[in-house]
Amino acid sequence: MALLKIARMGHPVLRIPAKPVEDPAAPWVRRLVEDMIETMEDAGGTGIAAPQVHMPWRIVVFRVGGERLTALPGDSEQPLTALINPVVEPVGDEIAVGWEGCLSVPGLRGVVPRHLRIRYAATGLDGRTIERQAAGFHARVVQHECDHLDGILYPQRITDHRLLGFVEELQRHPLDVAALLGTEPEA
Repeated sequence: MALLKIARMGHPVLRIPAKPVEDPAAPWVRRLVEDMIETMEDAGGTGIAAPQVHMPWRIVVFRVGGERLTALPGDSEQPLTALINPVVEPVGDEIAVGWEGCLSVPGLRGVVPRHLRIRYAATGLDGRTIERQAAGFHARVVQHECDHLDGILYPQRITDHRLLGFVEELQRHPLDVAALLGTEPEA
């Protein structure tokens, strides 16, 4: 396994749609996923997409720890999961806002609107189909990582740029998101 260099906002690999993986069970895919996991864990991330490590493939890796869960039904802990060629679709029209950060946008956080509930399908490393419904943080992390596969970074999703800032400044000067947006943020 190897630590891979993380592409930062502005690099062309983050602006273009990733290519589908023809053979999800190919040995190179497993090696790339192992390297992505090691890179994500070293950087302290919750998820990572192949374009973030300069690889233009439709592959994401994520996990959802109990500390990140919301109280929504369907938001549950998820073990380390690799999705190859994922497809995401919203379930309903309900949108929630929540804080997001990104390994490719270091030092910044922003409040991003996302579908509250989704369903997704992908192929796993074993070649089997993965189909899940998700809500809350689980849904948010999958949407965030899959955006990378379409050349989208979370700042492009922010609707109120007053809610984007450096982590250190936001810690010193917390924002009242509900007051600024007139809504309640996702837990």
